[in-house]
Amino acid sequence: MKTVSQRPTSAYIHIPFCTQICYYCDFAKVYIKNQPVDDYITALLAEFHAANISVLKTIYIGGGTPTALSAPQLDRLLSGITQHLDLSALEEFTVEANPGDLSDDKIAVLKAHHVNRVSLGVQTFNDKLLKKIGRSHTAQDVFDNIGKLRQAGFENITIDLIYALPTQTLADVKKDVATLLTLDLPHVALYSLILENHTIFMNKMRRGKLDLPSEDSDFEMYTYIIDQLEAAGYDHYEISNFGKKGFESAHNLMYWDNAEYYGFGAGASGYVDGIRYKNHVPIHHYIKHLDKQVIKETLTLKEQMEEELFLGLRKKEGVNMAAFTEKFGQDFETIYGDVVALQMSKHLLSKNEENVFMTRQGMLLGNDVFEAFLLDDER
Repeated sequence: MKTVSQRPTSAYIHIPFCTQICYYCDFAKVYIKNQPVDDYITALLAEFHAANISVLKTIYIGGGTPTALSAPQLDRLLSGITQHLDLSALEEFTVEANPGDLSDDKIAVLKAHHVNRVSLGVQTFNDKLLKKIGRSHTAQDVFDNIGKLRQAGFENITIDLIYALPTQTLADVKKDVATLLTLDLPHVALYSLILENHTIFMNKMRRGKLDLPSEDSDFEMYTYIIDQLEAAGYDHYEISNFGKKGFESAHNLMYWDNAEYYGFGAGASGYVDGIRYKNHVPIHHYIKHLDKQVIKETLTLKEQMEEELFLGLRKKEGVNMAAFTEKFGQDFETIYGDVVALQMSKHLLSKNEENVFMTRQGMLLGNDVFEAFLLDDER
């Protein structure tokens, strides 16, 4: 058995309930009405307590929408999670929130249970676009929530923004960025719209009824946002994330550092003892199964090395070559030297004495860079 110091120090906890279903979302989620929410919380806390965790540095509660829970349900969840933890070790405790769901009493519950980081699913400040993507909140809800969170003592507030939305123009993006900068938030996560199977937007796309910006427009929007945020003092520390100094997401950096972590809840994924696992979904299956894990996979050395690169190269600092060699007992230069040289010739990668990392162009074409590191079986 691993000692406490060797066990994961991060946990992801999944709340699959939503008060509305966004047109682009393919996460494990359901509309909350008539769902067995209390039974789900009971099962989730039982899974969490069975792991016998006493020390965590980061907790991330995502969804779905955690704030779709009522204040008493949220209180029960957070109380159950924190009751046996050494709270002096807990550095970052994030809860995702929907601006339309985050009431005063829920903010009070978050504050009472050591949550110190709130992630708001804003997506855009354009009310017309919000309706087009299936969001129920307005820009004013966002402003009101941020004001109330700050009044309650929350300093570490992050928002998600999505660009390249249907009918969105560069002018729309410029307005979103200008609004974001007036809020003076410490962190923002930025995503281009991705069409996923089993979503309303994918169905519209297949019927030819989704008016999306061109690929050139997508790149133009991305580069504009990067330029404006960097000029405003945000560090573009990961492909999709921008933070002011000291406000980088510790939990997400754990993923990109390819560290192990617990995953709890329906559809949640975890990585413990070299095994990647995924929990049962849908909700009723998760509740009834004593063993919550339905998929368990032990990665080969080749897969472990590829993951190290895919995740690490997302970071601005990239991958430390000496650390890679020490971790896997495989010389980085021998295995990947030719790949790196080719990507450098395309101006997608760069390196210094210690690290290999993506250029600005590489970040724009991240998937092309990642695919270059997929090794043939015989290599």
